[in-house]
Amino acid sequence: MHQPGHIDKVMKKHTSQEVKKNITRVKTSIDVVRYLALQGVAFRCRDETDDTKNPGNFIQLLKYTRFYNEEVNSVVLENAPKTAKYTSHEVQKQILHVLAKKIRKQIFEDIGDSKYSIIVDEASDESRHEQMAIILRFVDAKGFIQERFLNLVHVKDTTSKTLHSDISSTLASFKFSLHNLRGQGYDGASNMRGEWKGLQVLFLKDFPQAYYVHCMAHRLQLSLVAASREVDRVNEFFTKLPRVVTAITGSTKRLDELEEFQGDDYAQKLESGEIETGKGANQIRNVQRACDTRWSSHLSSVASLIHLYGPICRVLENISNDCAHYKTRGDASTALRTMESFEFIFILHMMKEILSTTDLLCKALQRKSQDIVNAMRAVETTTKLLNQMRNEDWDSLLAKVKLFCEKHGINVPDLSAPHYESRRRRDGITND
Repeated sequence: MHQPGHIDKVMKKHTSQEVKKNITRVKTSIDVVRYLALQGVAFRCRDETDDTKNPGNFIQLLKYTRFYNEEVNSVVLENAPKTAKYTSHEVQKQILHVLAKKIRKQIFEDIGDSKYSIIVDEASDESRHEQMAIILRFVDAKGFIQERFLNLVHVKDTTSKTLHSDISSTLASFKFSLHNLRGQGYDGASNMRGEWKGLQVLFLKDFPQAYYVHCMAHRLQLSLVAASREVDRVNEFFTKLPRVVTAITGSTKRLDELEEFQGDDYAQKLESGEIETGKGANQIRNVQRACDTRWSSHLSSVASLIHLYGPICRVLENISNDCAHYKTRGDASTALRTMESFEFIFILHMMKEILSTTDLLCKALQRKSQDIVNAMRAVETTTKLLNQMRNEDWDSLLAKVKLFCEKHGINVPDLSAPHYESRRRRDGITND
């Protein structure tokens, strides 16, 4: 018969072993949550039952972890009690909340009682709920500019009063003093920048030092949009551009043909010595679609059309000749005529030169370490480059366009001939 003291020792040993196993399970779940959160990927899947092939990233990563750690393999998932697996959705959320709390605590310690600025933007998520992101911008103890994501807040509407209330309450809940607020960075929406009832005014009333700065990269995008719409031919060009791209990217069959023709094009250029081989050179590319809200994407779209001009025309020609559907044939024929017009080719090259210059400025304005002095210098330099392009680089651009047209068999009009708009002749104006 066992003595009471012996039984107590056995119970303590068993309890100690169970505690160690639970600690291992919790640590493993924490490590998996940290990795998935760092990578910004989804945790769960619709079906997380035992017989599913893909139970989601969280469970799948736990299973992979077992293969490289015997201790984890012996106590996690199948070998864990149902009441102590520490893998439930609620546990995952709790771990995330703990990690978020620690990160915000570190942000608060980094800023302390120093001055800071806020960067705010709002957007609708997939469930059509309005979400507001709050980022803090500050100078750390070493003198470097830092930007830290603080919180994502659900807002019932996007009026300036609601946003002001939610931002103020969020900052206060994390113990950030609004008296240290020295800057506001928003987009150009009226509820944000309005001079009478905008969000920036509501903060300035109470904290006059919190200067408002309209995102310079966004202002550049708005300037490009406004400038392109003021020039009729350029506006028409950007109306036709997506139609050409859609005619090519409308089906996987066309994309397969484009890749095949690219291979043939590269082979001919290599044989003629026009291009050279090398690591990473002559990669198969796709036609890029431009996005209205991101003018950097317009550069990618324009550059891809120039680079893939020959293969694109071959694909469009095949579609216009062989496709059974009349609308698809018509769209391809229209796109092909557009691609073969001198005016389109000229604006295509001109916009590539302009957008290449403005894209450098756009990227410079979005740098985290950017300040107002360097930003204004970058704007001034870009303005000088654009003026130089207009005043001095016209002949070189025209020569480049003519060479491109001769290479691809495009008729170049007589640029010294009188210029006609519709059926009216413009006296004193030539095509040049």
